[in-house]
Amino acid sequence: MAHKDHRSSSGGGWLSPAKIALYVFLSIAAFFLFTEHLAHLVPVLPWLFTRKTGFKASPFSGAEGDFLEV
Repeated sequence: MAHKDHRSSSGGGWLSPAKIALYVFLSIAAFFLFTEHLAHLVPVLPWLFTRKTGFKASPFSGAEGDFLEV
């Protein structure tokens, strides 16, 4: 008696239509996730840089050479 192979070839490959749709959806989601995080990070970068380096050239920071001398 011959046995039939019950494994189907549909849905098992990397390029099946469902997996292509999943890859496209995940790519779009990753793009928007990255851009949203970047949009919240970019305005803070100068502040983070000045805090990391200890740069104090603000009129209100008490650095040498007061800018608000009257």
